[in-house]
Amino acid sequence: MEHRKTYNARELKTAHGTLIIEGPISSEKLETYEFHRDLVAFRPPAQQHKALIGIADLPEGRIIIARHKDTIVGYVTYLYPDPLERWSEIEMEDLIELGAIEVIPQFRGAKVGKSLLIVSMMDDVMEDYIVITTEYYWHWDLKGTGLNVWDYRKVMEKMMGAGGLVYYATDDPEISSHPANCLMARIGKRVPPASVETFDHLRFMNRFMY
Repeated sequence: MEHRKTYNARELKTAHGTLIIEGPISSEKLETYEFHRDLVAFRPPAQQHKALIGIADLPEGRIIIARHKDTIVGYVTYLYPDPLERWSEIEMEDLIELGAIEVIPQFRGAKVGKSLLIVSMMDDVMEDYIVITTEYYWHWDLKGTGLNVWDYRKVMEKMMGAGGLVYYATDDPEISSHPANCLMARIGKRVPPASVETFDHLRFMNRFMY
């Protein structure tokens, strides 16, 4: 499968200045931007910046960023699922995972997350993919936002919905371990029925194990 990447961009005006939402961004371009010190959700900022550069170099890797001047203040990543996850147990060239999305506290509430998702889906090649995201409450910034798990889940669903991702049921043990966790996905218009069938099998791998 050819992993084409077509750059798109849009401006987003916020109370703290105008942001550029753009991508997919090349690793070379990512290296030229500063990485905001408040992007700490997954690992220390310098390490996360390096990780994004590595993802951008992958054939299927896609990084969409939100930047204020030359500083990255938000991003979303897309790549093949981790080899240790259920979603890679059957190798699918046309299934990619929204692996991480993060926006610094200063720009939260300004629709940055939604804009990252919208720009992500502006590339027509996304119609060739099943895009999934696994949402686990232990990754959510409940303390920083002051939201409970259910309100945070509503926020996440609304944001993912901006990119066309909707809720899908699954018997994945980690997702099923808490009712706030969920699987969301977007099935592109050109995804063949055989791939949809394989995805359905991945969602319910435990069905015949009892």
